[in-house]
Amino acid sequence: MNKEVAELAPQRIWKNFELLNQVPRPSKKEERVIQFMLDFGNKLGLDTTRDKAGNVLIKKPATVGMENRKTVVLQSHLDMVHQKNSDTVFDFDQDPIRSLIDGEWVTADGTTLGADNGMAVAASMAILESTDIPHPALEALFTIDEETGMTGAFSLQPGWLKGEILLNMDYEDEGELCIGCAGGIDTNVTMPISRTNLDTNYVGLMFSLTGLKGGHSGVEIHLQRGNSNKILFRLTNEISNKFGFKVSDYDGGSLRNAIPREGFLTGAVSANKLADVKEFVKEFTETIQNEYKTTDPNLKLVLTEVKTPNTVLDADSQFRLTKAICAFPNGVYKWSNDFENLVETSTNIARVKIKESDVTIQCLTRSSLESGKDDLANSIGALFELAGANVDHSGSYPGWNPNPQSEILELGKNKYAELFGKVPEVKAIHAGLECGIIMSSQTQLDAVSFGPTIRNPHSPDEMVNIKTVEKFWTYLLAMLAGTPEK
Repeated sequence: MNKEVAELAPQRIWKNFELLNQVPRPSKKEERVIQFMLDFGNKLGLDTTRDKAGNVLIKKPATVGMENRKTVVLQSHLDMVHQKNSDTVFDFDQDPIRSLIDGEWVTADGTTLGADNGMAVAASMAILESTDIPHPALEALFTIDEETGMTGAFSLQPGWLKGEILLNMDYEDEGELCIGCAGGIDTNVTMPISRTNLDTNYVGLMFSLTGLKGGHSGVEIHLQRGNSNKILFRLTNEISNKFGFKVSDYDGGSLRNAIPREGFLTGAVSANKLADVKEFVKEFTETIQNEYKTTDPNLKLVLTEVKTPNTVLDADSQFRLTKAICAFPNGVYKWSNDFENLVETSTNIARVKIKESDVTIQCLTRSSLESGKDDLANSIGALFELAGANVDHSGSYPGWNPNPQSEILELGKNKYAELFGKVPEVKAIHAGLECGIIMSSQTQLDAVSFGPTIRNPHSPDEMVNIKTVEKFWTYLLAMLAGTPEK
C-alpha cells in the first residue's frame, strides 16, 4: 500500500481506494473482492447480502432527521480492466496495484490503476463506514463483471433494490452530469485457416508494434488513436503484395473493450527480398509515426530477424484474413444528430490471435441507437462471413435513454451550482454504463451519473486527478444531504 496516496484528501476515499487495490479483481474472477466487500459490510454490522451472480448489496439506515427522504442507491462495479505494458513484470492474479503520485494525478506503475471504478467503490465504502455524514436510507450496490459483459447488472432480480434514486459513479469527467449512454454488442469471429511449409530460402521476421496509447474503446474512440491490429495488417497487406511476405503468427490487443496498444506479427520473406523489406519497413514506420504523431507520439515499430517458422498460412488463408481486417471499419462510424460532439455509433477490432488452425477476432460495437448498433454489427458479420469466417454476436446490452426532465438531474445541477458557482454540463456518453440495464429491472429508479476526472481508462496510462476527487466527494455529500422527500 502506498501510504502517501492513502493520506491524500479526502482521506476517507483514498484510504479505502488503497485497501481495495490490495485485492486482485479482474472481471470474471471477482470472488476475492466480493468476499472483501461482504466482510466490510458485516464488520460494520450492516445488512449485507450477495445475489446468485455475485453482486453485493449493503444497506444502511437513514441518519437522524433524514428518515423521510427517498432511498438512494449508490452504485459502482467491483471489477477492473487488467492491462499492463509488455515490459512490466506484474501478476494481476496475485499482486496489489502499485499506485503512485505523479504531479496532480494518481497513476500506477506500468499497469491499469483501477480508478475505473475503484474510486466509486471507495466513496461508497467511506459513506457506509461514516458516523458523521447526513444521508437518507442507502443501498450500496456493488456489481460484478461490468467490464466484460455487464452480467452483474443483467442478473439483478426485479425488486431487489428498493431505492428510488440511482447515483451511478462510473463517469469520468468531473463537472459533468451524464444522463445517457451507448449500448453495445460483441462480435466474435473464428476464421478457419490452413498452413503450408516453407522453402529453405526464407528468413523469419518479427514485427513488434508498441507505444500506442490505447484506451477505452467508447469514451476515447473519437480521439482516433492508433489501433495495433489495423496498423500491422496494413503493413501485412503491403509487404505481402510487394515482397511476398508470409504470415505465420499474430497476437494483437488483449481486451474486448480496449483500443489495442500492441501487436506482434511473425512471418517470413524470401532471403533475396530481405533488404528490400527492411528498407520498406523503415519508410512505413516513418509514415505511420507521422500519421499518429499527435495521438500516439511514442509509437514504435521494430523489425527483428528470428528463427524461420516451420509453417505459414497458405495463400488463401492469408488473403482472406488480411483483406478482412484491412476492410474493417474501425473507429467512429456515425456522429449523433441529437447531441453535439457525441459519437452515435462506433466499432473497435480489439483482439486478433492466430492459432494453429484458426484465427479468433473480437470486436465491440457501440451505439446510442439500437438499430444503428445492430446494423453495424451485422455489416461487420457480413464482412467476415464473406471472408469464410464463422461469426457469433453476443453480450448485447441496451443504452440508457436520456431523461432531461429527471428530478435527480435537476437536483444535481442545482447542488453543483451552489457548491462551485457554475452549472455542470449535462451529457450523454459513448461508453457503456450499467444504468440502462439496472433500470430495466428496477423500473422505479431515477438516475444520474458523475465522478472524478479519470484519463486513459483501460490502459496502463490510466490516472485520476487528485483535485477532482475532492470535488467529487464534496458534491456526493451535498447530493445525499439534498435528497428529496418521499
